Amino acid sequence: MRGAVWLVLIACVVVLAYLILKKNLGIGWLAVFGAHMALAAIALYIINYSGWITQVYIPINPVTMGTVTILGLPGIALLLGLKMMLFGQAV
Repeated sequence: MRGAVWLVLIACVVVLAYLILKKNLGIGWLAVFGAHMALAAIALYIINYSGWITQVYIPINPVTMGTVTILGLPGIALLLGLKMMLFGQAV
């Protein structure tokens, strides 16, 4: 089982490297992604510790960071809505 997981991981890395090199994306996309990730962390930190929205805490972990990095501010709204619907916490 462990060997199959490693095989899938290696295959995914090879395919990803091929796609990146084929399209000549370069390093620029990595800088943009890093900037978006930093802004997502700052936005989550501001939401959690500023007191703008009381009684709301969104943990800063890879899942929430990825959501806010990809979706931006609508990602924060999505996380707040999911927290209210799933856990019944009022904003």
